[in-house]
Amino acid sequence: MSSAPADLRMGKVRRVNGPVVDVVGLNGVAMFDVVAIGDAGLAGEIVSIDGDVATAQVYEYDGSVSPGDPVTSHGEALSVTLGPGLLGRVFDGILRPLDAKDVWLASGRASDASDMSWHFTPDATVGEKVAPGALLGRVTEGVRFEHLILVPPEVDGVLSWLSPEVDASAHQPIARVGAVDVSLSHRWPVRRPRPARARDGEPRLLRTGQRVLDLLYPILCGSSASVPGGFGTGKTLLQQQIAKWCDADVIVYVGCGERGNEMIDVLEDLARLRDPRTGGALRERTVCIANTSNMPVMAREASIYTGVAVAEYFRDMGYDVVVIADSTSRWAEALREFASRTNQLPAEEGYPATLGSALAAFYERAGNFTTLGGNRGSVTIIGAVSPPGGDLTEPVTAQTRRFVRCVWSLDRDLAYARHYPAVSWNESFSRDAERVGLMRSEDGDTAWAERRALALALLAESERLESLVELVGAAALPDRQRSTLRSAKLVREAVLQQDATSADDAYCGEAKQKALLEMVLAVHRALIERLEAGVDAQRLEQVDLSRVSSARESGGPDDVAAVTAVRDSVLALLKTVT
Repeated sequence: MSSAPADLRMGKVRRVNGPVVDVVGLNGVAMFDVVAIGDAGLAGEIVSIDGDVATAQVYEYDGSVSPGDPVTSHGEALSVTLGPGLLGRVFDGILRPLDAKDVWLASGRASDASDMSWHFTPDATVGEKVAPGALLGRVTEGVRFEHLILVPPEVDGVLSWLSPEVDASAHQPIARVGAVDVSLSHRWPVRRPRPARARDGEPRLLRTGQRVLDLLYPILCGSSASVPGGFGTGKTLLQQQIAKWCDADVIVYVGCGERGNEMIDVLEDLARLRDPRTGGALRERTVCIANTSNMPVMAREASIYTGVAVAEYFRDMGYDVVVIADSTSRWAEALREFASRTNQLPAEEGYPATLGSALAAFYERAGNFTTLGGNRGSVTIIGAVSPPGGDLTEPVTAQTRRFVRCVWSLDRDLAYARHYPAVSWNESFSRDAERVGLMRSEDGDTAWAERRALALALLAESERLESLVELVGAAALPDRQRSTLRSAKLVREAVLQQDATSADDAYCGEAKQKALLEMVLAVHRALIERLEAGVDAQRLEQVDLSRVSSARESGGPDDVAAVTAVRDSVLALLKTVT
């Protein structure tokens, strides 16, 4: 039998406990090293070392593994190949292709099954000293997505050779920097954040096209958000809407432990929808990482880090990237299962004591950065949380609220009343709102913060009055409070509700959002003015305001004129009431 290569460490399986395997004989192995287990070479990762026993979590079904099977390690941390060919494709939790027929079904398959070639155009000068992040050339993906080929992190020196314009495979060298050959792709450990020059540059607004978010709970590029909500409240749908309509350059959608049919719906929608900026399919600027509920649970734990590593790769090119994780609760459940199998001391509800620090480390990788190459890029993380029974005090939800900038909490009562998105104005918040208000003011919209505050005040006052109405009836309230109830209803129906199935309402442009909220607030002020002028409240309540509620579906997503026409006609009608 021939001896093993010098860079391999050889061991054997001692015990198999579900997706956890104890290994002996791996002398010199380190934490988070990747190992190949059994004759099939199943992928695993070292997560614990106790004397001469190393514990690996396996990322594939390991029913064929038994004690005594061989285990090998190259001494590399869990890493993925980053380069052209990511966009528009579907991968598993450790970035192995799921869209290549007969490839993804094979056990122990390689992490890169792509044999595609790309047209490389050089854009650097031979003889110059280049640093990490420096531009070497470009590759065009899809219709017109510009994929920048940069000097990888931790590589620098004199550019001694640069390929001319050529069709090259992902692993074919196209440059030589110092003593290192650089290809179109490179490997990067998923658990290690990619370095950047600086953090928190000039803020930029992330426009989602969803009115309740953009108007009341806005988010900046490089920020983080949580979407907690019980079963059936619309978490996945809201995240799908953000993926479809937000103005990020790249979307990384991580289906972490969710149902397979939901992931299929996402993929079909992304393939069908057209990108308004490029004219191609929206999926052409999306990377999908699918680790559904029927896949190995340990790959679910890794999928979150894989998604962020892909996002940071595109961030370094100067792009704004959104990572959508659906859901982080399933990721936390994978942590809990692994902790129980390795006999870790359980904390609240069986989750490991490290849950809070794991969540913090994950959301910390969001940010607005100046990259090593001097570009400005961002990673925005939006994670769904699925609390059992809708209990927002359970550990994952409560811990997540500590580390995110925005919480878009979904309300079961709103969802059952068919009010979508079911974002609760009582439980939601945005720590970015004040900064967004300053940005809007600098851009000339000095009333943005005032409109938002008035809308939230109407909703809060209406919530308080509803309990009184249940006791004494609306007719017993003072006229002004009855008007407040009506205006708050208009805010909910005309502004906050949004029909994801409507071509005119699934996405709402910034100008139309502003026009709709201004219309409702103008009607509210008109109602108060008529009351102060002595008009009887009952006569005002007889005025039909249904046109205000339906104005959101008037015209297209950017049709401000239709909203303005409704506003003017309703205000004129109110003036005639005496």
